[in-house]
Parts: sequence; C-alpha cells; structure tokens
Amino acid sequence: MNLDTVFDNNEKWIAEKLKTSSDYFEQLAKDQSPELLYIGCSDSRVTAEEVMGAKPGEVFVHRNIANMVISIDLNVLSVLKYAVDYLKVKHIIVCGHYACGGVKAAMQSKDLGVLNPWLRNIRDVYRLHKEELNAIEDETKKYDRLVELNVKEQCVNLIKTAVVQKAYRDHGLKVHGWIFDVHTGKLIDLKIDFEGYLKNIMEIYHLD
Repeated sequence: MNLDTVFDNNEKWIAEKLKTSSDYFEQLAKDQSPELLYIGCSDSRVTAEEVMGAKPGEVFVHRNIANMVISIDLNVLSVLKYAVDYLKVKHIIVCGHYACGGVKAAMQSKDLGVLNPWLRNIRDVYRLHKEELNAIEDETKKYDRLVELNVKEQCVNLIKTAVVQKAYRDHGLKVHGWIFDVHTGKLIDLKIDFEGYLKNIMEIYHLD
C-alpha cells in the first residue's frame, strides 16, 4: 500500500458506494447494530469483514497480536463490555489463523523485549497442552495445532468473565472459536463446546 494512493483510493471507494445508493453514507452514519463481536489477530493478511462477506455495521471488531483475551488487558475488556452490554451482540467469535506470526514467535526461545509479557500468555497455552503438542513431530502441524488450542483457550478466557456469564443467562449469548486458513481462504468452525466449558469452569469462575 502506497500512502500516496490512499486518498485517491478513498475517493474511488466513495464514488462506487454512491453508485449503489445515493444515501449510502447517510445510512452508514446511523447507529450500528451488529450481532457479532469478532476478536481476531492484527495480521495484515486477515481482514475480518472481508472473509465473512460482512457489510459495514454488521460486525464489531477487535484485533490484537494472536487474538488474545487477557484478563488485565483493558482494551479487549472494554470492547467486550461495550459490545455485550450496549450493542447487545448475540455472538462472540475468537478467530485465529494458521501461519500466525505471534504464535510462532511465542514458540521461540528468544528475548523479544516488550512482547515478552504478551507472548507469555501463548506460552502458557503451550504449557497446558505440551504433551499433545510435543507429540507432533511436524513443526508446521504443531504451529497450526497451537493456533487452534490458543483460540479455544481465549474462548475459555471469555467465558470466565462476568460480562459473558451474565449475557448468557440473560439472553443466550454464545462464544465461538474459528480458524482462518490463509492457505485456502476458508473459515473453520472449531465447534467448541461452549456450554461444556461454561459448566466445567463455573465452580471456580462463577461470578454473580
């Protein structure tokens, strides 16, 4: 992307949208009412709305390195609170992707400076599942499996929050774990057992 072309591209985009509807931007300026909160990776190859075929206003999006939901990250927690309590989303999606640079970095024995505390959360996922992962000899398949396991653990982290627990009780909010396969363009539903996870963790993480 050449910065010199950005504003030219913007003008072309505006013209294209106005061709489809003369009041396109007037409608866009109205309140949003998305049904989905999408928590994805900041990777420049993965665009949330495009891969889902979503229109503006249909998906509330939060992105960070390796699609993490960390209990002390006020950014993701604020997005979660706003999406659930004010936008009343019905579904939360954690979407990871194969060939994730953040996951690969976390698997390396390197001092990455300010990234260390962030990537440690991914290393914790590895620690929880090290027997399964260490049994995988192919490094690419091991990375891919860690991507999947990381998505599942971030879904669990969501379920631990009072915001999600209350929304589930009040209006049946659901949490989903997806993978975007950068090699094929396909979205893969990991079909996490949301109710099962919820039941298993409630003894410790139940928040009235």
